Amino acid sequence: MGSGTWSTNVYGAAASYRAASGTSAFDYSDRLTGSAPRHTWTAHASLDPNGLTTRESRDSDEHPASLAVSVIFDVTGSMRSVPRILQTKLPELFGLLLRKGYVAHPQILFGAVGDATCDRVPLQLGQFESDNRMDDDLGNILLEGGGGGQLTESYELALYAMARHTSIDCHEKRGRRGYLFLIGDEMPYGKVKAREIRAVFGDQVTEDIPIAAILAEVRQKFDVYFIVPAGATHVGNTAVLGTWRKLLGQNVIELDDLGAVCETIALTIGLGEEAIDLASGLDDLGDLGSDAGATVGKALATLGRRRGTVARSSGPLIDDAAEAGGTTRL
Repeated sequence: MGSGTWSTNVYGAAASYRAASGTSAFDYSDRLTGSAPRHTWTAHASLDPNGLTTRESRDSDEHPASLAVSVIFDVTGSMRSVPRILQTKLPELFGLLLRKGYVAHPQILFGAVGDATCDRVPLQLGQFESDNRMDDDLGNILLEGGGGGQLTESYELALYAMARHTSIDCHEKRGRRGYLFLIGDEMPYGKVKAREIRAVFGDQVTEDIPIAAILAEVRQKFDVYFIVPAGATHVGNTAVLGTWRKLLGQNVIELDDLGAVCETIALTIGLGEEAIDLASGLDDLGDLGSDAGATVGKALATLGRRRGTVARSSGPLIDDAAEAGGTTRL
């Protein structure tokens, strides 16, 4: 996937059409949750991971240097508002990535996680897209709003999908990692359970995979970040933050304003690609008329800014001891 080019005009026309017709940007979710009993809820066919082979981010004549970006968010409880905010802020994200020259050929995948122990739809995954079809994928996400009422959700299933069901040319051809942003306010389970892998993906896996092991696989292909936005139920929870910091080091981002999530993602990528430093990125926000500068500056103040190539390898490139103290890029 990944053909075509993002157009703010096309985005605006679609928004105007929805407003005129009284249709929500999340029409699939609104129709399903408003009219069908919960036990019948299913992922939209375009986002269903069952039988998933590979989500691909590919180079082409149109996009000769693609960069894979995945944004996967918790849709349980208070986190259900995240995709609605993302959908309204897509023009700001692309304004920074493209008009400010952070990335020439981004290809973005949107997805959602719930809780595999109790939710009807614990994982949804779109395609890597370069054009306005990513808005369609975002709008097809089911905002289930379930969750198990504890401090864990199935983020580890998203990590499994990114590790074993993606193929990205930025890494395979150029040895450059893509980006994976997880947005949530709870902890992952300690392992990817084999029974859940079989149920969600249909993969015939027989043994559980420890969270550290699947994360090491993911980090061969992606730089991984966890964003904790203001307004979430468990924002500031020390157990949640401590768990993610142990896994990701400095790549845990606390965000004071959920409305600044797209700007935060864009500047994180700009820093990682060494297209900007933080000061110039904040200036870019001002140039685009964004008032998120203070929030983004605070959130990214301690984020590492160096990004290097990563060698192809069949084994983990980063050990747990190195990660405990911060991000190590090879």
